[in-house]
Amino acid sequence: MKSDMNFTKTLAMRIISFLAIFISSCTGAFAQNWDWGGPIDPLQAKMKIRHYRLELELLPETQSIQGSNTITFSAEEKLDTLRFQLINEYEISKVLMDGKEVKFTHEKDLLDIIPVDCTCDQVQIFYGGKNPIAQNPPWTGGFTWEKDLLDNHWMGLSSQGEGGKIFMPALDHPSSEPSEGVDLIFTAPKPYFVASNGRLIESQEVGQKMRYHWQTGYPISNYNINFTLGIFHEEKLDFTSVSGEVIPMQVWVLQENRAKVKELLELLKISTETQEKYFGPFPFSEDKIAVVETPYLGMEHQTINAYGNNFQFVPMGKVKYDWLLHHELGHEWWGNKVTVSDWADMWIHEGLTAYGDWLFFWEHGGPEAYFAKVKAESRNVPHAKPVVSPPNSTEEEAYHPEIYTKGALVIHALRGVLGDELFFPAIKAFVMDERFTYLNQVTTRDFTDFIQSYTGKDLKGFFDLYLYTTSIPKLKVSKKGKEGYVISLQGIDFEMPLEIETSEGVQRAPVGKKGIEVKSKTPPVVDPQGWLMLSR
Repeated sequence: MKSDMNFTKTLAMRIISFLAIFISSCTGAFAQNWDWGGPIDPLQAKMKIRHYRLELELLPETQSIQGSNTITFSAEEKLDTLRFQLINEYEISKVLMDGKEVKFTHEKDLLDIIPVDCTCDQVQIFYGGKNPIAQNPPWTGGFTWEKDLLDNHWMGLSSQGEGGKIFMPALDHPSSEPSEGVDLIFTAPKPYFVASNGRLIESQEVGQKMRYHWQTGYPISNYNINFTLGIFHEEKLDFTSVSGEVIPMQVWVLQENRAKVKELLELLKISTETQEKYFGPFPFSEDKIAVVETPYLGMEHQTINAYGNNFQFVPMGKVKYDWLLHHELGHEWWGNKVTVSDWADMWIHEGLTAYGDWLFFWEHGGPEAYFAKVKAESRNVPHAKPVVSPPNSTEEEAYHPEIYTKGALVIHALRGVLGDELFFPAIKAFVMDERFTYLNQVTTRDFTDFIQSYTGKDLKGFFDLYLYTTSIPKLKVSKKGKEGYVISLQGIDFEMPLEIETSEGVQRAPVGKKGIEVKSKTPPVVDPQGWLMLSR
């Protein structure tokens, strides 16, 4: 019995020790909720970011980073405190302004810097430490460190739900984008490559290391700043945009997948051509169109989308389709070019991008494939939350499945209400309008007001119903006389155009709660193609 007790005690202590190590490693990854958005900090509201210069050494053996971020900013008044975000898992060694070390505090993921008495518009922050490890990328983000089949290190970064503070000091709010872009300089051991945003300005050997300098002059959201490390095979071509510009198109995949890279590049070309047809020229022509294979499913990162869909290409008409490749590419227009400043309006990013996915079905599979896709997706909408969240929402509050599917269904319904001759020009006009692109971030009201102004249609009731409530109209069909039927939409105080199929053919008429009467020898079929979200 004593021997059994000692064994049990030893086993229990080993389990406790293992759990302690495991928990310790996990808490290094996610000690707290790194949500972002919400009301902007009053101190940060006084400052605008002009440029980030991020210089990092990536250390695969220790899964850590070491380096600095130089932040160029502007402010209309002299600031007593510069406030940035950086998670406390990193240690800050020093902060420089005007070549001098300045005082700072770093607590609760906030970095407060006391500026020197100068007219400086720049601060350099030196920091480093072990990377926070992603628990469920990309939905719960961080760094993902894996090994490829050749036992090489392979690292991906995802941070849509956490913001840039998990890898760099930043003014970490969705309304803040560096107006003059970013310089991204990475050092890694040979023979590793680091793929990142913008164009590769320089590759340089530094002893047993490689140094890569990427640069973009476009504004960019913090979570779109990204870098992926690995040993990759590259394929590229020159893509001729509908604008006439020739843009580099590049794909990086692991060496083990090099046999699939040419087909992936061809699919990227087809997807880009399809997106351009409906949404206009590729928005970042001075940079590149590119994807890099990542050790997680994927994410939109401006000009360097993450791809981890295992080359699941499916036939679509005369071409092939990769849903993840096409979806993340669509964010170059909806999310990267057209950007919201408040996560409350995140559906503009996800709903319009998801609708762009459905347009691939329309373009290459035809109407039958398109309507089958819409019908399948509409089954998955619980109408549990409004598509638009309350003002000053955090990412966690605003991010839910309906911003994708119901958001896309709203756009599909808008097409049904307007007709193709108005719908497609209106959507393209919005995404091409300089008032709503790049640094000029948008709200839901910007979008809805523009569509109404452009089309000359009063759509307030439509938008208010489908975007701001969880209600949907109830379709009511009542028999009247021998061949008469009364069709109405209950629960709304406005009218929507409905297609009604009768024994005489298909007619289109505005219908509201008062209803309209139709004649038919057979029961009428209302909205046969499923343009509107209706309770039947």
